[in-house]
Amino acid sequence: MTRPSLLDRITPVLLTHDEEPNIARTLSRLRWARSIVVVDSGSADRTLAILRADARVRVVSRPFDNHASQWRFAMTQTGVATEWILRLDADYRLGDALIAELRALRPGPDVAAYEIGFDYEIFGRPLSGSLYPPKAALLRRGRFSVYDRGHAEGWRVDGPIETLAGKITHDDRKSTARFVASQIRYMSREVERLDADEPPSLIRRLRSLPPLAPIVVFLYAYFAKGLFLDGRAGLYYALQRLVAESILALMALEKRMTPPTKTAPAPQRAAEREQVR
Repeated sequence: MTRPSLLDRITPVLLTHDEEPNIARTLSRLRWARSIVVVDSGSADRTLAILRADARVRVVSRPFDNHASQWRFAMTQTGVATEWILRLDADYRLGDALIAELRALRPGPDVAAYEIGFDYEIFGRPLSGSLYPPKAALLRRGRFSVYDRGHAEGWRVDGPIETLAGKITHDDRKSTARFVASQIRYMSREVERLDADEPPSLIRRLRSLPPLAPIVVFLYAYFAKGLFLDGRAGLYYALQRLVAESILALMALEKRMTPPTKTAPAPQRAAEREQVR
């Protein structure tokens, strides 16, 4: 008797908000999935129409408050019944090698998650490298938790994490205006972490000394990661990272230069004024 493929025991889970430029390409690489769960936070473009045209997709609406709460809801309160959950952004595209690897995978009972690395594209043009880190994207249900971490969410995994060889391609084709607006939202939360009691890291040290982070990140991405070889796409990505770090640097400087707000004393009541006299 043939053992069922692991693909039959995986439910992809996604978050969406106005992802019309991306979502159809993401779904096209999930044809193997029996069901897909999407938590949407009020899309006003054609995202919902694209999702509802796929009979496998179940859309759940939830207003967005923060990434941690949204992911926690998506992963634990949407009725996912499979043993494994594949958490995806709406601009992720699974590669052929990764799908084949998932099909052949036979996880041991102790494995809690699988980490997956990323290739990066800019409007369909592959990059030589990026600053995008691998993620524990394939998670065994009941073996993880989600917590708030600045502009994004953090994931705690209860047990061993193994690494897959196949990759996910990140290719966000939303406009530059959308990118800048999202970075303003993200960095308004990230700036609060600069003063948090967390273990020091190189990027935190750089971010605490504007304008070092924007300059260093741009140079590292463009030259050390080889993006200068990728033409306009490489320059576009390096400039995106420069803009994101510059927004954070401006917010950090603004916070330091803004005087603390003084609370005005409560006005005295008439009876109290009489006693003073």
